[in-house]
Amino acid sequence: MSHLTEQQIERYQRNIILPPIGEEGQWKLLQSKVLVIGTGGLGSPAAYYLAAMGVGTLGIADNDIVSLSNLQRQILHTTKDIGRPKTESAAEKLANLNPDVRIVPHRLRVNAKNILELIAPYDIVIDATDNFPARFLANDACVMAKKPLVHAGVFHFEGQIMTIVPGEGPCYRCVFPEPPPPGLIPTGAAAGIMGCVPGIMGAIQATEAIKYLIGLGKPLIGTLLTFNILEMNFRRVYVPKDKDCPLCGDRPSITALVDCG
Repeated sequence: MSHLTEQQIERYQRNIILPPIGEEGQWKLLQSKVLVIGTGGLGSPAAYYLAAMGVGTLGIADNDIVSLSNLQRQILHTTKDIGRPKTESAAEKLANLNPDVRIVPHRLRVNAKNILELIAPYDIVIDATDNFPARFLANDACVMAKKPLVHAGVFHFEGQIMTIVPGEGPCYRCVFPEPPPPGLIPTGAAAGIMGCVPGIMGAIQATEAIKYLIGLGKPLIGTLLTFNILEMNFRRVYVPKDKDCPLCGDRPSITALVDCG
């Protein structure tokens, strides 16, 4: 007997008819819990596709408000949302898209004191942040808590993504051991980002999370996937686990969370 209602079977029909997913895979998604940290350029498409696919519980964490300059890429928000908290705006759109999904807004600044408690209830975390201190904090917390993490970053016309599963492959620090000095790499606000680039990378983040949750295909564990929109070219960089990694190596020197910036 199916666990799904007739309405759910109709809603997720295009998922269910794919043999690797089927009703069992859809039911797994409906029981899954995903946290998206950041509801901006990456988090908007990631959260939207996760909700559309039928992830049962979707946490969204952000402490920002919607501004006019966000709207070039942050597709969960509209002109009418300017001045609203991003979590409030995002939760409204996601609930309207799919009432099956339980949306859990976390309006807060994620930091070393609250991140472990924040990620604890979730099966996988999407790092949709836009700065290096937040990326390193998300990586460190997920490795310490043994939580899978899907990282992505964008710059100008380029993006990168990798899936981190503690104990199975490298972490973010295996690729980038330390955050760059403040000011060395300009922020998106200073350097510019083509709006569709985070859209593409956020959609891939959602795909990676879904693959992990239902055991579909081969996630980007040990692989940094880079994308250049000008050349319309993807490149895979295979990344080994670093035995000298300060976080997940044989003799870790990072044993407590700290805010990196």
